[in-house]
Amino acid sequence: MALGKKGSRRIVVDGTGYRWRLRGRPTYDQGMCWSPCTYAVEHADRPGTVLVVTTSQPHPSNWVGMPASPVLPGDVARAIRTALARGWTPERSGSPFHLDQSDSFVPWR
Repeated sequence: MALGKKGSRRIVVDGTGYRWRLRGRPTYDQGMCWSPCTYAVEHADRPGTVLVVTTSQPHPSNWVGMPASPVLPGDVARAIRTALARGWTPERSGSPFHLDQSDSFVPWR
């Protein structure tokens, strides 16, 4: 699974280029704030295993008016460094690597 270039953003972390993408429209569960926002990251030059990051915040375009902060490049860089420390190998092909940072997410009811 590779990210499309359209809508993705480039980021350089510790000298290595990556592309990351947040869904413009939330999934139904994200729109209702039942599940947190997620985004995907891959190596910019040699895409392999995709990193899927689950945040602890609602999707910024949620439908219920829950306050949400945008995903910032600094957040993405921290997630990349954490995933690399936990064994993510972005240049090797394989199943997506999941990084769950949703421990403080509280679903809307």
